[in-house]
Amino acid sequence: MSQVNSEPPAATLVAAAAAPIAAASLLDDPQEWAAFGRQVAGAVPEEGLWDSQVVLQGMHCAACALTIEEALRAVPGVQEVQVSAATQRARVQWRPAQVLPSAWMAAVQRAGYQALPAMDAQAREQRQAEQRKMLWRWLVAGLCMMQVMMYAWPAYIAQPGDLSLEMETLLRWASWVLSVPVIIFSCGPFFSNALRDVRLRRVSMDLPVALGMLITFVVSTIGTFEPAGIFGREVFFDSLTMFVFFLLTGRWLELRLRERTAGALEALLNRLPDSVERQRTDGGFERVAVRRLAVGDVVRVLPGDAFPADGSIIDGQTQVDEALLTGESTPVWRTEGARVAAGSYNLQAAVLVRVDGVGEATRYAQIVRLMESAALQKPRLAQLADRVARPFLLAVLLAAGLAAAWWWPTDPGHALMVAVAVLIVTCPCALSLATPVAMLTAAGTLARHGVLVRNLQALEALATVDTLVFDKTGTLTRDGLVLQAVRPAPGVDGAQALAWAAGLAQQSLHPVARAVLAAWQERHPDAVGVSPEQVQESIGQGLQGLYQGRCLRLGSPSYTGVAADAAGTQQVVLAELQDGTWQELARFDLHEDLRPEAAAVVRQLQQAGVQVQLLSGDRPVAVQRLAQQLGIAQALGGCTPADKLARLQAAQAQGHQVAMVGDGLNDGPVLAGAHVSFAFGCAVPLAQARSDFVVLGAQLTLVAQTLLLARRTLRVVRQNLWWAALYNALAVPLAVLGWMPAWLAGLGMAASSLLVVLNAARLSRALAPLAPASAAPVSVSTAWEMA
Repeated sequence: MSQVNSEPPAATLVAAAAAPIAAASLLDDPQEWAAFGRQVAGAVPEEGLWDSQVVLQGMHCAACALTIEEALRAVPGVQEVQVSAATQRARVQWRPAQVLPSAWMAAVQRAGYQALPAMDAQAREQRQAEQRKMLWRWLVAGLCMMQVMMYAWPAYIAQPGDLSLEMETLLRWASWVLSVPVIIFSCGPFFSNALRDVRLRRVSMDLPVALGMLITFVVSTIGTFEPAGIFGREVFFDSLTMFVFFLLTGRWLELRLRERTAGALEALLNRLPDSVERQRTDGGFERVAVRRLAVGDVVRVLPGDAFPADGSIIDGQTQVDEALLTGESTPVWRTEGARVAAGSYNLQAAVLVRVDGVGEATRYAQIVRLMESAALQKPRLAQLADRVARPFLLAVLLAAGLAAAWWWPTDPGHALMVAVAVLIVTCPCALSLATPVAMLTAAGTLARHGVLVRNLQALEALATVDTLVFDKTGTLTRDGLVLQAVRPAPGVDGAQALAWAAGLAQQSLHPVARAVLAAWQERHPDAVGVSPEQVQESIGQGLQGLYQGRCLRLGSPSYTGVAADAAGTQQVVLAELQDGTWQELARFDLHEDLRPEAAAVVRQLQQAGVQVQLLSGDRPVAVQRLAQQLGIAQALGGCTPADKLARLQAAQAQGHQVAMVGDGLNDGPVLAGAHVSFAFGCAVPLAQARSDFVVLGAQLTLVAQTLLLARRTLRVVRQNLWWAALYNALAVPLAVLGWMPAWLAGLGMAASSLLVVLNAARLSRALAPLAPASAAPVSVSTAWEMA
């Protein structure tokens, strides 16, 4: 079949990114807004409220983030702004009736930064190009540093008289020549950013660094040109090139580490293809941008590509990787007629897919929205660090000026180098990165394992939880029932009784009937089942039908006219009408399917000092039996939503930090009232909307693992904050006293940020496995309740 390109992928956005100011007006077309945002209010795009995500270039610290926020908030029509220095992303809510994207993007440009659509392929290419340029700056600084150090070495080791004046002058000039490209090329971004700060009358991290570089180069240049002058005693080109190299090394490694540890959102955003092959009316294919797809389109998805939208396979069969969307790592087989989800990967063969859902209607978009929201949130400790950033930088400038004034009467050259050391060694970056990098790394780790963090503040709250409340159905137990035992009456064959019961059960969709039928099919996969006639279902009681002249009933003891067992025991009974009375043929013990990992999860939580409670709307006897099997001391059955909420509020009133794990319609109010809440991916939308964590799969172990990771994260955050505070408390006095050369100051500044990021990177390791329970129970009894 033929194939043509109907349009270049993401053509408009590419043009807009290529020329940030002039071509950004192309983004003012309402058709382009959905490519990097969504409409959150209003029916008409031009009159509603839009929520857009952009990637920011040129920012390095919390002060930069505050500057961008201020610039955007000053634009009329911009309603809300969130900027994250850790992810270098921003969320902007704006009204098209008052402002267009080109206007608020221009405000970011005037502030000295660049905003690019978050899901734009050209934006990714520009970030990669900037990284390559940053690597070139690092390489130039490194090569020049090594050569300058070679020229400076003779002056360090020479004895008096060993080095002639001419040779010393020649080495200084050679060092100056090699320092020029470092200042002009490698240090270019620092000076441009500092100049922007001065022009806008603000302070960011680049201003003191650029001042330190400029002072060092100017003093050393004067000493080179005027050896007999006030600064001629010594030059510092070796220190200059060394701390520039160390600083660029630190920023490069920090950037790479941040991408690796907190890059789950970026990986998710890049999951969809930029374009896809869409079938034309003549049967051929054309390549179009994914955002141009509509419901009803037919697309061809090749092996190794991601499905661009939710849809159904209409031709072909393949294996699909749905790990990111469902939490299940094992590929699943999808045949003709099966549904596939946007963002899942086609692993085996090309298939044709009819598009059933696009854009915000897909599960992929909902996951992206959750992760974008979490990535831009600022935990309480991060907000505190951001508030300190600017005053800290002003204090650095003041300290450097005072140090220079103190040392100037003794030695002007030394005074300026002391000021340089103070300007360079102080590092608010470590303080600003301490909390968000750790939180985002933890959130990325959880996302890779199938847990979405809807609220970063919840990670901080979860670390302090001492009480965890479980719902029963759908959380500690799986959906549906299982048949545990068949107890036939004397003289009745158990297999035959199960076959009759399965024949009746196949006429009902009730979970109890499904369990009986599934048990028979599992034991006799190739057998042909019986087919009763005139089957009738009595809602809330059971089933009745005729088979080979026999009148059979399957249901509760009261419905089949037989006596129930002792209190607390529930069975499904198969009975036959004989001489006007119902005679029991067999009893079937049905149980809820307890998750095999439930015992290990409860045990691990209790070992971690967490009090586990069970609140359920199920029968009290079933709830108590489950609690005994799992070792849960506090359990209550027959709870209404109000009862659950009252118990939770009572625990909170006693000073407990309470987390709730729910998976049902009644869990919504309790999830909203808990300090921290979990919902499973199969939960109703109400529960998902109100939960802080969404478990995409069905692994209960992820709840305990998330709590343990939250505690590790809080420990890492505290370690980072203590390190940042201790480093500055020690480094600044040493620099003021003149005991720290400029190169060592640059190394210390780079190392401080690197240590924070490396410490947070420990959180990217796999989640800790849970210890197996000593005796994992199999199941918990439940009733046949057809209401």
